[in-house]
Amino acid sequence: MTLRIGNASGFYGDRFDAMREMLAGGELDVLTGDYLAELTMLILGRDRLKDPGAGYARTFLRQLEDCLGLAHERSVKIVTNAGGLNPAGLADAVRKLADRLGIPVRVAHVEGDDLTAAHPGSLAAHAYLGGFGIAECLRAGADIVVTGRVTDAALVTGPAAAHFGWQPGEYDRLAGAVVAGHVLECGTQATGGNYAFFAEAAAAGRDLRRPGFPLAELHEDGSCVITKHPGTGGFVDVGTVTAQLLYETGGARYAGPDVTARLDTVRLRQDGTDRVRIEGVRGEAPPPTLKVGRNRLGGFRNEVVFVLTGLDIEAKAALVQEQLGDALAHVKSRPSGIRWELARTDHPDADTEETASALLRLVVRDQDEQTVGRALSGAAVELALASYPGFHVLAPPGKGAPYGVFEDAYVPQGEVPHRAVLHDGRRIPVPPAQDTLVLQDPPEPPLPAPLPAGPTRRAPLGLVAGARSGDKGGNANVGVWVRSDEAWRWLAHTLTVGTFRELVPESQELTVTRYLLPELRALNFTVEGILGRGVAAQHRFDPQAKALGEWLRSRHLDIPEALL
Repeated sequence: MTLRIGNASGFYGDRFDAMREMLAGGELDVLTGDYLAELTMLILGRDRLKDPGAGYARTFLRQLEDCLGLAHERSVKIVTNAGGLNPAGLADAVRKLADRLGIPVRVAHVEGDDLTAAHPGSLAAHAYLGGFGIAECLRAGADIVVTGRVTDAALVTGPAAAHFGWQPGEYDRLAGAVVAGHVLECGTQATGGNYAFFAEAAAAGRDLRRPGFPLAELHEDGSCVITKHPGTGGFVDVGTVTAQLLYETGGARYAGPDVTARLDTVRLRQDGTDRVRIEGVRGEAPPPTLKVGRNRLGGFRNEVVFVLTGLDIEAKAALVQEQLGDALAHVKSRPSGIRWELARTDHPDADTEETASALLRLVVRDQDEQTVGRALSGAAVELALASYPGFHVLAPPGKGAPYGVFEDAYVPQGEVPHRAVLHDGRRIPVPPAQDTLVLQDPPEPPLPAPLPAGPTRRAPLGLVAGARSGDKGGNANVGVWVRSDEAWRWLAHTLTVGTFRELVPESQELTVTRYLLPELRALNFTVEGILGRGVAAQHRFDPQAKALGEWLRSRHLDIPEALL
């Protein structure tokens, strides 16, 4: 008995017509939509400040208006976390939409994740719930289930538990569904989107212009096949699935509210064209605590980007930094945070002015809006005729804008009132996990035998290794994998924490941890604090570390010629 679960959204703002594509493109039992991220919760929190009835992803409603009839006709259940900060409000809106369209659907929702009242000063504080509230709703006959902040994988574990009759404690089965859910959650990242070897795939005839969304064929034992609807773009192979498995994870133990999945047990194999089988996943009891994501306003920020053209780039940058430093030192209130970054985008003897120019970015932060607004704009504009030759900026600095801060907290599972609110209004409490296990890293697996010595060539790491990176609060993770046993023997011995720090100098003063995943021929690195206080604080040029892995792949080191 197979359960076919598809995904139609990887984030709030994903391809609007994906819901229709998935419903019309082939057989499905359940369609999920992931709309939430750390930054999204902050955005929804600000929406709720303006309108207490807001706080959910309105895009979902517009998609449903177009697709509810099709889902009903095809008997496809819909499970989504688009409820955000207000799942009850979205559930009511869906009911009103269904009544207006004349389509009989049963709508349920999951609540209990909102802990904002217990965290003073937070714009939004929400616990990450598991999948058994979703399962209760589906078992009671819901056609649509709306949740707030659940784990991304819960959108798959809930339907799987309901369909197969899984109970808490069936850890291997639940862990298999968690892995399937993690592969599906980011949509087309599993089908060729954002893929390290995209140029190689395109040269092989893969159409990457519009990748199809992924689906999983789940089995009762927790194994699955990742695939996509026939005729859709992109592709599914061991590489695309490996990349997504490494995305925004850390060590071998991937913890959730229902189960801790052992990523070091995941086995992948190609099972035909655009089909990858996932099997062997082992699970353990979940931790005794639930993660709580807290978003709060951190203050105000402003920025100005100076364009430096032609000769003497370094000297021009030094001059304007000195001038702004002097000007800001004499204002009534100097910004508490000042950060400069020079991007050498210029080329010598360039044939266009743009390619002859570098960008010098100044970012200021302070608790006071006026301090980062008027003080910065006045000081910068006054330099227009008194600074380096060719002075101009990309845009004049405006008013200070608020920025957010994301923080983790943890609470005992029993303190979170997880509830399934059924379509008939009944409220069913979902008990916390009875068996728990404090999360610890397992012993590091043995290294493979090193490659024999031989000639090497200085070349980019990306010629032999793929990578995918992302954010978790202020930390970044970088997953690196290779596609042959010989390359794995080299990578495991070569890309140490020390080598990583050399290749990524920003990490030299930070805590970097390396995890080995031999079954995937992969390493996963976490870099603590590289993103400051999270994506909304915009601490660095790439605030979500989306391209950190590609930067790593571009760095040169000595690679055995046998691998090139």
